This record gives sequence, C-alpha cells and structure tokens, in this order.
Amino acid sequence: MSSAGEKRNQANRTHGKRTAPRIANVSLQARIAYSDTGSRPSGSKQQCLNEQDPPSWNDGGVPSAAPTEEAVDHPVTMRLQRFLARAGAASRRGSENLMTAGRVRVNGQVATELGTKVDPLRDEVTLDGMPVRLPDGPVYLMLNKPAGYLTTMSDPQGRPCVASLVPRDRYPGLFPVGRLDMDTTGLLLFTTDGTLAQNLLHPSKHVDKRYVAQVDGVLRDADLEPLRRGMELDDGPCQPARARVLRAADARAVCPCGIPAGTSCAEVVIHEGRKNQVKRMLGKIGHPVLRLHRTSFGPLELTGVSRGSWRLLSAEEQRKLTNACR
Repeated sequence: MSSAGEKRNQANRTHGKRTAPRIANVSLQARIAYSDTGSRPSGSKQQCLNEQDPPSWNDGGVPSAAPTEEAVDHPVTMRLQRFLARAGAASRRGSENLMTAGRVRVNGQVATELGTKVDPLRDEVTLDGMPVRLPDGPVYLMLNKPAGYLTTMSDPQGRPCVASLVPRDRYPGLFPVGRLDMDTTGLLLFTTDGTLAQNLLHPSKHVDKRYVAQVDGVLRDADLEPLRRGMELDDGPCQPARARVLRAADARAVCPCGIPAGTSCAEVVIHEGRKNQVKRMLGKIGHPVLRLHRTSFGPLELTGVSRGSWRLLSAEEQRKLTNACR
C-alpha cells in the first residue's frame, strides 16, 4: 500500500474514534465551576460532582479511567460575579456593583469588566484586599417555614417565597429539599448537595416525614385505619402510613391554645412525597385538614429554631442525614 494510502487510513481511523473530553482531578467546588461553563462530556448522562476523582466518559456513557491534571481539554472557569456570589461575598447583582466600583481584583489587577472569567483553582480573587474563596463542602440548614410562603426560590407572580427567609447570599446555590404547601408550616431542609437531596426524596430510601394536622370533625383511632393499610388516591395507591390521634399536649404545633371543639388533631408519618398527600389522605376519610405542620424529616427534628428563622445543621445532624440515605 502506498504511503498516501496509509496516511488516509490512519486519518480515517483517527476521525472515526470519538474522544470524550476529560476533566482534571480537581475539587468539588472547581467541578461545580466547570459546569457553569456550559460544557458537558460527550455521551455523559450528568455532570460528575463526586468528591473522588471524576471519570472521563466513553462513547457509551460509561466512566473510563480517571484523567490526570495534564489531560485537561477545557478551562475550569466561571464568571467573576458568579464566583463572588457563590463565595458569599454578595448577591449576583451586588457582586456586579462591587466589580464596577473597583473593589475586586484578580491576580492583583482591578477587574471592572462584567464579562471577566476566573479559574477558582489558579486565580487569586480579592475584595477590598481580602481573599475570596469558594466555600468548602456542601451546606445544610433547616428553616422553620411560616404559612404564606411558596416553596420556591422565585415566583414570576411576585408572591412571597422561602428564598427570602434563607441566606442565599452567604450560601449561594441553596435549594429546598422537597416542598411544603403555601399554608403548611414546619421543617424545610435546604442544601447545596444535589445528590443527598435526591436520595432523601426517593421513595426507595424510606425517609420518614412526620406531620401534625388539625382536622375538621371528631377523629377516632379507627378512622385512621385506611391510612395504615395504604389507601388509594386519584394518582394511585399510597404506601402504608403511621397515624395516630393526638392529645392537646402533643398538638401544640397546630393548636397552641388547645384543640377547639369540633376539631381533632392527628400525627401522620409518610415516606412518599406526593403533592398534598397528607391533606388528600385525611380528606378522603372525611376529615379535611385545617392546619398542617411538619415536625421532622428523617432523623432531623424541628428544634432550636423559631418560626420564620433558620439554623445550620450540626455535624451530628449531618452525619445522621447522610446515614438515612444508605
């Protein structure tokens, strides 16, 4: 075969093989920053955010050997104002104001251009001369949600949202794990850990959520039997729940001044997460819900936080939360 023919065959073999981009062995925060660039490995199902060395992807979407630092094909960069917001320096808009005011420097140079990009691994960012860095590790906090707030981080209709009750500027990337109805109160978990959130909400993990409800009418223990057996709702059968009638002393979360005449209180524990599930279950047995409050989520108990306030989880609570997903 001629030399030209050999070259053509070699070129065909080279171009016929798809080579997946490779990500450097970098920290979790840097890999999050990588995802901000919009790049995505060829054939991948999702961005790799594992704490261990991130894999590369072959044509079938299956992880192959871990790449090395020298194998980086894409810069790990993000916009400076996004970096500042994620580091907790200010909100995104506030970060832009800091930049245009000349208070931010990158590698010693004043950065006023809003399109400026930085590499969190290599670039030194300072605000008023003080170093700015991305936070180490995910954040976990609980909110004691009051009534009248949507469980969303923004609402196009301008209604009150739980986003206004948690420190988004200090901990950028926070999002609620699951949701509570607008009129439902109690424990709402927030985190920046997407993997843990997905595990906590998956029915196969059987993570309990406990609610206290005030219902219309006189509720007897036998009335709750359909919930314990597993009842049928309009969107399919429910898994069995734990349920019991409560005395006034155990129902202060919804009836702080005692249970009014003509109403009753119950505790319901489920590990599914359907929309309005507890309300629909109690409504189907003839006792519509008047007030609903979540007292626990998995191993977390709503303690040490007043209505409308939040607190960070302790190290022990974080450990228990992680174990609940195993």
